[in-house]
Parts: sequence; C-alpha cells; structure tokens
Amino acid sequence: MMAVKKNTYINTELDWAEQQLSSWKEYVDANPLHTLEDRIKWKETKAGGAMPMVIASIESQGKFVQETMKNYLALLKEVDVMREKQEAKKVETRGGQELGSMAEEFLKGRG
Repeated sequence: MMAVKKNTYINTELDWAEQQLSSWKEYVDANPLHTLEDRIKWKETKAGGAMPMVIASIESQGKFVQETMKNYLALLKEVDVMREKQEAKKVETRGGQELGSMAEEFLKGRG
C-alpha cells in the first residue's frame, strides 16, 4: 500500500508542477518584452487633484518576466527529471495492466 501512496504523491506533485509551467508560460506569452509599458495609476493629492504614479515600470515588469522565464526553465528541468523517474519505475505487463502494490513491492525486493 505504501508504494501506491508515494506514487500518488509524486503524480500529484508532477501535476501541480505542470500546472505552474502552463500558468507561467501563458503569462510570459501574454506579456512580450517589446510590448511592455509603464503601468500608471492616478493618486489623489491633498488639494483634491490627481497625480499620475508609475506603479510598475517597464524595467520592473521586464525583470519579472525574465525571472519568470528563468523559473519556468528550472521547473521544466525538474519536471522532466520527475517524468523520467516515473517512466523508469513503470513495469511493462501483458495487456497494459498496472501492477498492484504487492506486485510492485515484490519486484522491488528482487531488484
């Protein structure tokens, strides 16, 4: 039973990591560096007027997009390693059936 729990945990982590990769990729694709502009909000002054304030400069947004790209590539590498480990653990059976936890433990004990 323990092997199934560990396998489920790894699959859950792998699924989460793949969702993060998808989210980060969408963000980077939606914010190409060459289209970035300063994000400005208007702040009320004491006199009742309004003054523009840069809340996210082009430079800070560009840095964030580049950091997201670095994190994406690092996580992608980890996901690939996790996938390889999962594939290496799979044992081929007749009919494409999955092994039960007892059979997996038996095979581990022999290896």
